[in-house]
Amino acid sequence: MPHVTIQHFPKSLTPEQRFQLVERVTAAVQEAFEVEERVVSIALVPVPPEDWDTQVYQGEIAARREELAKEPDC
Repeated sequence: MPHVTIQHFPKSLTPEQRFQLVERVTAAVQEAFEVEERVVSIALVPVPPEDWDTQVYQGEIAARREELAKEPDC
């Protein structure tokens, strides 16, 4: 606890980009929830652009709007 899932269009991150992303998200989660680094987990889930609307937008964003901390501007 807590777990963060980042769904994104497929993109190859360099090891440094991946490291920086994970470090920054982990630090933000640690600060917000006042937890130790060891309890934070992060998943990076690539979603093909052609599947984005049905899998992510409709299934995760539009269907769960009341849970969103930030909505996309689209």
